[in-house]
Amino acid sequence: MTTSALPSALPQRAHRLGAAKLRRRSAPYLFVLPFLVIFVAFSVYPLIFTARLSFTNWRGAGAAEWVGWGNYAYLLTSEAFWNSLGNSALLWLLIVPVQLVLGVVVAVLLNSAKLRLRGLYRVAFIVPFVTPLVAVAQIWVVLFDQQYGAINALLGAFGIPDIGWLTTSAWAKPTLALLFLWKTTGFIVIILLSGLQSIDQSMYEAAELDGASRLRQLWSITVPLLRRTIMFAVVLQTLAVFQMFAEPFVVTQGGPYNSTTTAGYYLYNHITRGDLGTGAANSFLLVILVMVLSLFFVRMLRAKD
Repeated sequence: MTTSALPSALPQRAHRLGAAKLRRRSAPYLFVLPFLVIFVAFSVYPLIFTARLSFTNWRGAGAAEWVGWGNYAYLLTSEAFWNSLGNSALLWLLIVPVQLVLGVVVAVLLNSAKLRLRGLYRVAFIVPFVTPLVAVAQIWVVLFDQQYGAINALLGAFGIPDIGWLTTSAWAKPTLALLFLWKTTGFIVIILLSGLQSIDQSMYEAAELDGASRLRQLWSITVPLLRRTIMFAVVLQTLAVFQMFAEPFVVTQGGPYNSTTTAGYYLYNHITRGDLGTGAANSFLLVILVMVLSLFFVRMLRAKD
């Protein structure tokens, strides 16, 4: 190459280097772009649309009527709304503490090296979670039927009169909570089991040498070191309980006397009536409530840390 050709070649080389550098820098963004498009289309935009909808009166057709904070004011002064939150809170008390105790005990047993057929037991516990919920709920309806259910037939063999499991306010919530426990406890066991397997076994060996019993090891080593995993499970189940819909929809239809109308089922009632503006406001109030509860649990964890 002659000396006169060098000045013309240098800009071309610089251009190629700049283009290659630009490709290297833009490559990560191009890989992430499909996710961002899907996220904006199916998460961000619906969220913004729902937020705007919550300030309107819209029946699904025609122009939306702007009502400002009217939907929120209606819900916050509605006895039915607060009853639905109260039902969800009672179900939370019936489900989450029991589920955590059962989950920790079962996870510890499944983590034992001396337990035979551990893999089989682990699969057995996760089977209810992957079973279709509607099918399980229908079985629950058959089992707990007051006149023809197998549960009352079994109790009748011991002279116990028929119980209205699904037709009385006193028993409907525990029956629904039992269904939720049977369906989801296996999932919580798997989460806690993953946390157990991250604990250094030498801590248990040292405690055993010091004469600590299995119960003492559970309380002083396992539970404290599982605290983060347990709190994660609490947040997950809080979300699930306050969003509970399919269980009361199939089993009790929110009855008897609205005793099993959960927050999620009450939200569904707005949709069936075509009151989409109030339903959108209801969903945002639930989001705020669950967010506050989640932050409270995280705050508790940080305080203990």
